[in-house]
Amino acid sequence: MSIRRFVEDGIESFEAEIDGERIQWDKGLSYARHLQTEKLLSSQVPVTDKPDEMLFVIMHQTMELWLKLVLHEARIAVAAIQADDLDHAGKTLDRIATIQRHMIHSWEVLATLTPHDFLTFRGYLRKASGFQSHQYRELEYLLGNKREDLLLVHADDAETHARLSAVLNAPSFYDEVLKLLARRGFAIPASHLERDWSRPYEASEAIEDAWLAVYSDVEQYWDLYMLAEKVTALEYYFQEWRFKHMKTVARVIGQKQGTGGSAGVNYLVKALNLSFFPELWAMRTRMVAPKAGGNYADGDAS
Repeated sequence: MSIRRFVEDGIESFEAEIDGERIQWDKGLSYARHLQTEKLLSSQVPVTDKPDEMLFVIMHQTMELWLKLVLHEARIAVAAIQADDLDHAGKTLDRIATIQRHMIHSWEVLATLTPHDFLTFRGYLRKASGFQSHQYRELEYLLGNKREDLLLVHADDAETHARLSAVLNAPSFYDEVLKLLARRGFAIPASHLERDWSRPYEASEAIEDAWLAVYSDVEQYWDLYMLAEKVTALEYYFQEWRFKHMKTVARVIGQKQGTGGSAGVNYLVKALNLSFFPELWAMRTRMVAPKAGGNYADGDAS
């Protein structure tokens, strides 16, 4: 087997026939260098010699990678909405939904960790907890669940604390959507267009009316209607992810307290009651179907 050496774009390159294919590579950018696989694959550092800890570590590391991608895509969606580019915003929200569905199913891998398996290394985790995930907190802040007290966990990490504080004090994804509605002529209250962005969002009947108007005339407001459905899907899948998380934790540890001191499953159940986009859900109850068809009480079968 021979390797042909040549120079291309000033870089020493190679070519060989392998398994019937002409394969090329060079001393420039490689697969491993591009993906930083050496660093990636050396970042699993279990604190025990228990075999099931590796599953726990890799599962949570991959979840953090997906969270990183969701945050990346969500910022792109925000920029598109700010630019009134709903086509690109919709495309990005579709990608986020696909990522979310993958994240939901990934809990099934962790669910293979039996209570016995987890207890072999749980005690070694001490106070390390998913509650300390700064990316999860950033995503919640970005979507609109603004709780300043949640920053306390990150007080000893100045860089992370500063980044989370910036997101906390900036308009959320939903705030930008409401600004879009205002630009389109809907009567969005001034209290929801300029306010202390660090405060928890408060639902507004006027905003619910605006969404109801969009859903009552989808032909006139088609782009806003489609955006609203994709925004609703964002919360739908986020809540499904939360639910699957809660059920996985219940399956593995039952009603035990979380390693970080939270109420464990009961804390996760409380999170299921949080809503990022409350008016989009509430207005569905007010929608009314038009009357159609005959009076079936007459008994006329003709």
